[in-house]
Amino acid sequence: MENPTVAFPEPREVVIEDRGRPTPGADEALIETDTSLVSAGTELTVLSGDYPEGSVWDDYGTYPFGPGYTNVGTVVEAGPEMVLDPGTRVATWNPHAKYVTAGADEYVPVPEDVTDQQASLFAIAQIVMNGVRRGRVEWGETVAVYGLGILGQLAVRFARIAGAETVVGVDLAAERVEYLPDESGVVGIDPTASDPVVAIDDLTNSHMADAVFEVTGNPDAIPDEFDVLRDQGRLVLLSSPHGETSLDFHDYVNAPSTEIIGAHQLSHPTTATPQTPWTKARHADLYFEYLRQGRLAVDDLFSHVRPAEEAPDLYESLLDDRTDAMAVRLEW
Repeated sequence: MENPTVAFPEPREVVIEDRGRPTPGADEALIETDTSLVSAGTELTVLSGDYPEGSVWDDYGTYPFGPGYTNVGTVVEAGPEMVLDPGTRVATWNPHAKYVTAGADEYVPVPEDVTDQQASLFAIAQIVMNGVRRGRVEWGETVAVYGLGILGQLAVRFARIAGAETVVGVDLAAERVEYLPDESGVVGIDPTASDPVVAIDDLTNSHMADAVFEVTGNPDAIPDEFDVLRDQGRLVLLSSPHGETSLDFHDYVNAPSTEIIGAHQLSHPTTATPQTPWTKARHADLYFEYLRQGRLAVDDLFSHVRPAEEAPDLYESLLDDRTDAMAVRLEW
């Protein structure tokens, strides 16, 4: 194949197609992919076709669908108006394909001492860093993270870097709780074994959590997450729940003066200003810097690494059961 590309022709079907090798424009670079990260949340939701009709997910789930938005590769050709030189390693918001193109605002350079594997998490890191920043996590606070997939795992780590004194990770899957870093200040809870409300009450001397990050993606789980918040606490929607949630807004929001904060990656500013300096590019640079400083470790978060030609089997297995899946990537 000239340019093997992962595609979803219809719900619950994955194929490798040859889309043809793209030609870069004058201000674009042609990139040969080294690795690409599978977004288990977004991609499997689209692949399953299991989302409410008429919801925003309809915009994602137009078939045939080209999955993937986290790509790491090497520049092989650059247009005359592109500043990148061949041989430069870059990370881009591109789908799962052997060859992709990127314009001047669509890539971030990857430092030499950051591996392809580490760089493949750059887009997930951007999303989480934006969420933690929008959630206004401050030093000394207690943060609860519900849902310990790859976004939740990074939310735990970035909340600690941001200054949270205690971070409580909550997940029904014991396998995911075990991925939490083994350090003081990080506590894992399986809600089937212990009540998060009681545990957080004990941990905080009844002060409760200052902020809760919703990363389960399950709309039915959200009401219980309010129970661990202090009055005037913050609930941050870092996941993309697909479905409706019923709340008594008086009891859950008005009376305790709870703040609900949306934190989609699209809320990144497109241009840095003195008031809003943290663009996606700046968050990516900061992510790489934390890796280089040794303040953040991510290599132990990869559960599945497969050759790209095995993508159909990989997606099928994840669709059946992704309980033990954490970071998942394809090698090209």
